[in-house]
Amino acid sequence: MSSTAKGKEPAKIPHLPNPSTGSANPSASLSSLWAYLTPALDHIVKSSTNDTNKAPSIDVDYYSGVHSACYNYITSQTEAYNASSRKSDEVPMSGTDLYDLIDKYFGDTCRELLLGAPQDDSDLIHYIIPCFNRYSAGAQSANRLLNYINRHYVKRGAIDEDKGWLTVADIFEHVAKTAKVTDTREQLAKKLREKRTDELKKWGDIDAGPEALADAEACAQAASGVDRIVPISALAHRRFRIEFVEPLLAIPKFKKGKKAKNKIPNSKGSGPPPGPKGRLARAVKELLESSDVEEDERARQASELAKMLRKVGVRPDHPLRKKLGKYQAVT
Repeated sequence: MSSTAKGKEPAKIPHLPNPSTGSANPSASLSSLWAYLTPALDHIVKSSTNDTNKAPSIDVDYYSGVHSACYNYITSQTEAYNASSRKSDEVPMSGTDLYDLIDKYFGDTCRELLLGAPQDDSDLIHYIIPCFNRYSAGAQSANRLLNYINRHYVKRGAIDEDKGWLTVADIFEHVAKTAKVTDTREQLAKKLREKRTDELKKWGDIDAGPEALADAEACAQAASGVDRIVPISALAHRRFRIEFVEPLLAIPKFKKGKKAKNKIPNSKGSGPPPGPKGRLARAVKELLESSDVEEDERARQASELAKMLRKVGVRPDHPLRKKLGKYQAVT
């Protein structure tokens, strides 16, 4: 059969070429490095694509150039700090400024995505699912692109500086309650590992294998506070939760004395009992109860939404996650 008979495949987005920097050194300063990185991030995270589950790629020379630029910038920063007369506790970890810019980038991106959300609750889930899939694919690709930052800055911050998703301070209370005077160092270390395991079990079946364990930890990292140092992909998912999901989960506050648009009736009146007040909760209620949605499609959307909430770190005991979990358990 001819290609015309088979139908044309969607045009693929070309690789983003390595931008010309002339004689300029991308790693000479934070501003020059960021100017070099931004086109790659924009292409990976924001470019339109026919496949929302796969991020567009960049040219291999650009890919290696980003790695080299990050390496050179952080290395030169480390050397400058080491040569400084400042005390070690007064000097930030090398790479902190770059990591903060990346965090801001994902935060700004998520706020842009939220601004594009439809005003009609019935269209909200149709927007969220492909929107998140595309964003998450970009986050995973950016995570690979910026792997040097993960290996140098994130690993050091999480382990050496104890600023990861779960710190000693987080589990100190647990250990203090169960510790005995006679406990050896090995026994205390075991209790620390047990607490970490207990936390990870909240996010998945960690006994299912290495992939399941890594997936659970990624969710736990995304659930952490903004003061915690986590891998780039978890950083991006955490920002999606904070800047996109949480505003949709929030219950709007109305000023006294003013009638709110689409106000939910008071249960003490003659009207029906009040329903969910957050936009996303209302959209989920409509999805699960609507007679206009085929059951297979309803199940698919509920599953995709549940995966998204888990992936961005919405905790398992959140009412919306419990509601979706209950629906999935009976379907």
